[in-house]
Formats: sequence, C-alpha cells, structure tokens
Amino acid sequence: MFEALSDRLEAAWKKLRGQDKISQSNIQDALREVRRALLEADVNLQVVKDFISEVEAKAQGSEVIAGVRPDQQFIKIVHDELVQVMGTENVPLAEAQEQPTIVLMAGLQGTGKTTATAKLALHLRKLDRSCLLVATDVYRPAAIDQLVTLGKQIDVPVFELGSDADPVEIARQGVERGRAEGVNTVIIDTAGRLQIDEDMMAELARIKQTVQPDETLLVVDAMTGQEAANLTRTFHEQIGITGAILTKLDGDSRGGAALSVRQISGAPIKFVGVGEKVEALQPFYPDRMASRILGMGDVLTLVEKAQEEIDLADAEKMQEKILSAKFDFTDFLKQLRLLKNMGSLGGIMKMIPGMNKLSDDQLKQGETQLKRCEAMINSMTRQERHDPDLLASSPSRRRRIASGSGYRESDVSKLVADFQKMRSLMQQMGQGSFPGMPGGMFGGGSMGNALAGGGNRPAPGWRGYTGGASTKKKKNKDKKKKGFGNL
Repeated sequence: MFEALSDRLEAAWKKLRGQDKISQSNIQDALREVRRALLEADVNLQVVKDFISEVEAKAQGSEVIAGVRPDQQFIKIVHDELVQVMGTENVPLAEAQEQPTIVLMAGLQGTGKTTATAKLALHLRKLDRSCLLVATDVYRPAAIDQLVTLGKQIDVPVFELGSDADPVEIARQGVERGRAEGVNTVIIDTAGRLQIDEDMMAELARIKQTVQPDETLLVVDAMTGQEAANLTRTFHEQIGITGAILTKLDGDSRGGAALSVRQISGAPIKFVGVGEKVEALQPFYPDRMASRILGMGDVLTLVEKAQEEIDLADAEKMQEKILSAKFDFTDFLKQLRLLKNMGSLGGIMKMIPGMNKLSDDQLKQGETQLKRCEAMINSMTRQERHDPDLLASSPSRRRRIASGSGYRESDVSKLVADFQKMRSLMQQMGQGSFPGMPGGMFGGGSMGNALAGGGNRPAPGWRGYTGGASTKKKKNKDKKKKGFGNL
C-alpha cells in the first residue's frame, strides 16, 4: 500500500546526503519532496501543512550527532512526526468492569463492516474473551445470513431475530442474551447506507442510547483516502465514536486515510484490516505503521503473527533438531505451511527490515520456488523425507521424485544439495555463527534466512531484533523469543 509514498520519501532523504548538517538552505528541497509524497498519498491538505511545519521546525539547524548522517537524522524527525500524527500509541479496546463489554459497529455499506465484526470477534477470542455477535442489519439482503455464516466459521454464536424485527429491539435482546450467558463481549453489527442519511444516524443513536456501548467503532474504507477522515469526523460529531477500524489496507490505496483519520476526526484508529481472510485484522500501532511507511519493516507484528501459529513445544523440538542437524524435509515442509498460514509471502517479507524493495517479480519468483519445493517434497517417501542423504546418493530416487512432481531430475538434485547446505548452516547459526545462506532454493537468500532462524537467535538480516523485543508483553518474552527463533 505504501510503496509509492515510501519511494517519494526516499527521494527526500537523497536531497540531504553528503551534507554536513540540516540547514535552511538544504532542507527546502527535502521538505518539498515530503509534501509532494503526502499529497500524492491523499493525505488531508491541512494535515500535510501542519506536518511539514512541524518537521521544518524540529529539523531546522539540527546538529548532526556523531555517526549519524543528516539524511538519517531527517528520517528520524519524519518518523517521529508520523507517529505523532497517527496517535503516538496503540489504543486498546475497552473492557467493561461489569460484563459484557458492548461494542457497537457502525459504517457505510461496502466498507467491510460485517466482515470486520467477525474479524474483531476472532481477535478477541484469541485473547480468551468469549463473544456474541448481534445481527441488526435488517435492510441489506443476506446481511444476517452473512454474519451467521461468518460466526460458524470462527465458532462464535450469532443472535438474530430475522429481518422483520426492529433493529433497536434486536440489539437490546442481544445484549440481554449475552449478559444471561456470561459472555465477555457483545459485538453489534448495525446497518449501513450508501451515504450518510438522517434515518441511519437516528437509528444508530437509538441503538446507542438503548444498549449504552463501551465502544462505538466506525469501520471506514482506506480506499476512500482522506474522505475516510472526513467520514470519521462526521460520525464522531453526530454519534460520538470511540475509535475507527480501517479496512482494505492491503489494497492499492495510497495510505492517506491512515495519516489523516486521527488528526481530522480526533478518534484513534484501533484496528486495521489487512486482507480478506477472517484472521486479517491487526491492532493499529502508530510507530509500527510509521516504520512500514519509511521502509523499515515491522518485526514486532511479524513476531506476533508467528507466535499465533507456532506451538511452543513444537518450537523447542524444532530447535533441538536444528542444533543436532536432524532437521529433515518433513520439518521443512511444516515450516513452509506455517509460513503460508501467516499470510502472503509479499506481506511477510515487507515486514522484514530492508525487504521492502523487493519487486513484485522477485516475490512471485519466491512464491514459485516455494511451490516447487513443496511439490517435490510431497513426491518423496516418508523415509526419503526423514533421511535426505538417501536422495544425495541415489539418482534413481531423484528421477522418480522428478517424475512424480513434474520437474526435472536436476531440480530435485538442486533441492537436495541446497537443503543439505542449509541444514549445515542452520546448525552453525544455532552455535553462534552467522554465515550467508544459499539462495537458490528460495530465489534469494532472505527467504532462506527467515525460514532457517534456529534456536533463540534471529536469522541473518534481522540483527538487532529479537523475539523478546516487545516490552509491552514481558510475560510473553520467552515465548516470543522461542517462536521467533523458529520462524
């Protein structure tokens, strides 16, 4: 999403390279590039003006710290201001002292509101908070059926009274049902319209007055750019919202909504939707989003995604196999499937610092290489997966696998040779050595590094980041470190 913005900002940094310090004379070209980048990203004009003014004031005459170039210092200033604009810190979902916590979902049609409702329920369920979904959208055809289907998919019950009932009464009875059943959180999916109108606002106001929600979340479409911020402000002024969920951040939107919503509406972005799958909802962290915009990656989110998929006991067993060079093709296939569960290769790679410059063609090549590996491994016998040395010494076995997978014998030979090299290097990494990874198996060494990180150590290219980097969840520190080490 932020590729165009990142490229433009990089052009701004180049204006300052080779300078002794940031000054009035050399900063104007850089600021002009930043201004152009933000406007092209569809950031609200007033937000852009305020942003440039603040950056200029903070950067003016800044002395260069020893060992830090002026362009690096300017990046730091822009990063800090991006964080400030987006809200400085994550605003978690409220939890009422007396259950249930009531969350009211609002928004226009087409923003992904009903799907976002199910995504939020799944997110809370992962936090051990039981949920009940309440279907009050009686106007859109099949809206209730959609929520019921999503509820079955994520194993969360849905309360509905059909399409002939009064939405306010459905919401009231839904909350009562949740309270009677001891549910932790009741999430109410309300009706949307193609545009804001008096009837929608009046109905939302009645539902809100009746159920007295702890959170009123507006679901807005990132594809609408700065209009998303104006929409949020209108809802905030008329209904009173506590936060926003920004959807479709994985699309081709230019990112202006993420930079405008907080400043224009005053309401924080609490979650972002990053895909169509029901698992694709993430808490919004301004500092992490700023890092993504500036091409610095987002290791903490990547660690959390890995932590959701990795079983701690399996991770410890895998660590032992890596250290003893017993990592086999079965383990490798398991790691490939874990990677798939975490999302697309492109989305994962762009969270790794330095990987944001990978082209779509390179990412497609990586995806293709992974599929080739999986097809060839699936054509192996259990014994061959367990003992790769059998394949190294048997051309007839390699020919059979090539025939079964649809590839050439030379492809199978290369897979086996690369795997043996990788296994040896993974053992060295577990012992504290960090040599370069062979790249042929993955269409580039980075994918190999990500898959091969052994033990509690980060893989090459991830130095400075550890699985325990998130101090906000200190109690999960060891778990994160072990899960990240086996990503």
